[in-house]
Parts: sequence; C-alpha cells; structure tokens
Amino acid sequence: MTTLKIAARNILRNLRRSLMTVSAIAVGAMALLLFGGFTSHIFVALETQNVTRSGHLAVFRNGYFKYGVGNPASYGIDNYQAVLALIGNDPVLKPMINVVTPTINLFGIAGNFEAQASKTFFGLGVVPADYNKMRRWNEHHLDYDPVAASNRINEQDESHGFIGVGLARMLGLCEALHLGDCPKGEGGDQPAAGAISGPATRDFSALEGEAKESASGAPNGGEPQSAPRLDLLAATAAGAPNVVNFYVDKAISQGVKEYDDALVVMNFNLAQRLLYGRGEKKAVGIVVQLHRTEDIPVARARLERLIRENHLDLETKELNELQPFYKQAVGMFVAIFSFISVVMAVIVLFTVVNTMSMSVMERTQEIGTLRALGVKKKGITLQFILEGAILGVIGATLGIILGYLASYGVNHAGLTWHPPGQSHPTNLIVRTRGVEHLIFEIWLGLCAMATVAAWIPARRAARMKIVDALGHV
Repeated sequence: MTTLKIAARNILRNLRRSLMTVSAIAVGAMALLLFGGFTSHIFVALETQNVTRSGHLAVFRNGYFKYGVGNPASYGIDNYQAVLALIGNDPVLKPMINVVTPTINLFGIAGNFEAQASKTFFGLGVVPADYNKMRRWNEHHLDYDPVAASNRINEQDESHGFIGVGLARMLGLCEALHLGDCPKGEGGDQPAAGAISGPATRDFSALEGEAKESASGAPNGGEPQSAPRLDLLAATAAGAPNVVNFYVDKAISQGVKEYDDALVVMNFNLAQRLLYGRGEKKAVGIVVQLHRTEDIPVARARLERLIRENHLDLETKELNELQPFYKQAVGMFVAIFSFISVVMAVIVLFTVVNTMSMSVMERTQEIGTLRALGVKKKGITLQFILEGAILGVIGATLGIILGYLASYGVNHAGLTWHPPGQSHPTNLIVRTRGVEHLIFEIWLGLCAMATVAAWIPARRAARMKIVDALGHV
C-alpha cells in the first residue's frame, strides 16, 4: 500500500507531463469506444436484416446448395410436412425456435401485358403468417424501422404479394404502384418496338388451366382486383411451362440492385402451383429462425442429429453460409477495428514509455538513494510499474466517460448514413448498451498496455548501479 501511495504522489510531481499522458490514453479509449460501438451496431443491424430475411438455419435436400439453384424443382423435399413436424416438435429444438417454415425458390419470367413488358424474376414462396412473424424478429431491440415493418405480405389472398422496385419499373408499374423517380414513358412504360396489341398478347394466360378469370379481372370469379396483375411463367418439375396470375400489392426496395431488379415474394401455395403444377407438391427449403443467434451451433448440431437418425436425404446451412455478404461485412469491420486498436495501442505504448523514461532520468539520484537505503531492484521496478498502471487506469476511465458522452451526442445529432445492404438511409448509432464486454476489454487493454509500457524504463532504472546513480548529474 505504501508503494502505491508513493507511486500516486510521484505522478503529481510533473503534473503537466502526467496530464498529457493521461490525455493520450483517454483519446485512445474514446476513439475505440466510439468506433467499437458503431461497429457493434452495424453487426447487429446486419444480423437482424439477414435473420429476418432468411432465418438462422435452413434445411435443403442434399446437393441443392451446390447444384440445385438452377433447377430447384428437382431438389424439392419430399413429404416436407413430416420434416416440419419433426423439427417443430423436437423437445430440444422447440424452446429455441421462433419460426420454422417451408419456402420455395424459383426462377421464371414475369410479364405485364398491359405495358407489353416482361422480365426474368427470382421468386420466393413464403407462408405469409410465418414470413410476417420472421420480419418482427428483433433480438437486439433495435429502433423501430417503419420501412422494414411495412414489408408484410398479404395473408388473406394467396394470389397477392410484392416485388422489387427495379422489377416494378421495368414492368411498367410505376404509375400503378405510385413509384417515385419513375416517369411514365421510361423503362417498361415505353412502347415496345413492333409490339403486338390486343388479346393475342395474353398468350401466357392461355397456358394456365386452373385460373379461370372473369372478364372483369377477378380471379376465380371473386371480387375485382385493384392491384396490378402480372403473369408469372416458370417450368415445372416435369419441364412443362406453367403460368399463374399474380397481383402486386406494392414494390419494396431490397437494398441490393440485383434483388430489386428480380425479386418476387409470393404466397407459398401459389409458388408450389407454379413450380409443381398438378404434380406432387414439395418445398425447396425449410427455414428455421431461432429466438437467439447464439443458439445456432446447438440447434444445427441437433438438426443434423435428427437428419442422421431418421435417414433423411437433407443437409443444413447456417446464417454465414446462407448470407455470405453478412460474413464478409463482419470480417471487414473486425479487420478495421483490429487495425485501429493496434494503432491506438502503439500510441499509448510510446507515450507511456516516453513519460516514464523522462521520469527515470529526472529521478536517477533518487533511485540511487533508495537502492543505497536497501530497496531491492524489484521494489524500484514495482514502483515505476505502478505509476504506469495508475496513468493507464485514470486515462482509460476518463476516455470511457468521454466516449459515453460523445456517443450520446452522436446518437442525438440526427446523423444518417447508408449501411451495407440497405438502400435507404438510417440513423448513425453508436451502440452503448449490450457492449459492456467490449468496453471492459478496451479499458483493460489500455491499462495493461500502459503497465507493460512502464515496465521497460522501470527495468532500466532497477538495473542502475548505486554509485553511478548517486553520481548522476
């Protein structure tokens, strides 16, 4: 305790130099907290965005992930209802699962014959109630996002769904869907050269035998539809062309141009009818969304065990494999944060080494006197190390406090930016809740770095010969 008190008093002997050292450590702590909190918010935002889209885990038929994307009908899961029941009722998985739902992925051609426009599309067939429940997943309690929350699919009519904004523009639905930045006469609204007018243009509709539509445009003789209509054409599992009517409730930006230009989100039953026609109805994938992301390893191990025990021809994929962009973005920000951490650590190291070296030079005779009075080498070393540690504790603590204040200012300044994978701006947030472990690591790391930095001049001071130290001028 006496050594600690002496070390604390020695810091005050050259107050200006100690303040400069503490300031350098505090700035480093504040910078790391701000960037660490910002990076942490990006991680949870990306995680939330991807989990609400594709869940934590997915089950496919063996080979689909490598070869089946181009021909999803051939990789359908037989008797998928039994697989859903097996997963949903498992006593180990059930407490962890938020949603388990079948999906259909398919490719085809979407046609709007009112505008004489057509475009290839990527279709996603979902169970509306499950899809809407997945969109509400928010493990990290992020701020309410009105844009994401509005991306609900119609649960009442299976012929309704939504499409990407780019696809809507190309199919001439700008006016019908009230899209901005999409004047009439552009994209799909422009007249096609040599276009054929009249009833003959609806040749896709002639392929569909099941959809008996009245002259008013109402499917199956029901109420007239106010939503714009598309004809979706795809090849069935048997290779025959098939077509269904699809009504577009709205166009939603997906954040990625490739998705915006091709995505069609439709009812699972409609997607099954389009992909399998009158044949056996299957699911292309089974998506599992968990309550907590940290349960992925346990849930995946259990899923794979169930598959082995029941001799199912299935494979599992997790979030990082389903969304490679998420993994790449996390890796990039981790690399940037690591680089900044190294730079800050080097700055703290040289600052403390410089301060303690100056202190050793100024106190050489004092060191010689202490050694002559019987203080051992390790006593001298311990005293200088304690001085460095005290500087580190004060600087890191001050930096954390300043970092919190700066975070509050940033979070309430109304700053916005475009995060990766999102087309609309969002608030710039520095996360301060849920990152306590990161803050403690920053504090502990800077304290440790200051202590290690003090050890270098402390070791030199302890090795001084008593006679040389006493005679130092």
